[in-house]
Amino acid sequence: MSAPRRPTDAPPSSRLRSSRGDPQGLERYYVLTGGRSGPGGSASSLDVATLIVSRTAPVPGMQHEHEEILRRCRDPLSVAELGAHLALPFNIVAVLLADLLEAGRVEARDPVPAHDARRGPDLALLEEVLSGLQRL
Repeated sequence: MSAPRRPTDAPPSSRLRSSRGDPQGLERYYVLTGGRSGPGGSASSLDVATLIVSRTAPVPGMQHEHEEILRRCRDPLSVAELGAHLALPFNIVAVLLADLLEAGRVEARDPVPAHDARRGPDLALLEEVLSGLQRL
């Protein structure tokens, strides 16, 4: 089994935009994260499949991206999906999530509960998926 995917680089297109003064570039990322390049603490274990769930509603005066994360994560959403919705690279989303995790505003959940990981996949579920695919 391979290690979790953790993309770290901003897309090349954002680096190009940055040099032309577009607010979508690296300067914007620096401002969003307060100059931090990666998450610390418990957020360092985040990967693209980690599910994020809001624990609180946004409050006035919050950073716009934090508000957007809290709004979008009312239902569980993976870090990868969140990054796609926000149009931000993994590192930036992870730093923003670290802030929210530290404040207790979101909860990070493993996509497969740890107690089930040793048992392997749920065979009944796989059979239902296979049956559904065969009906297509």
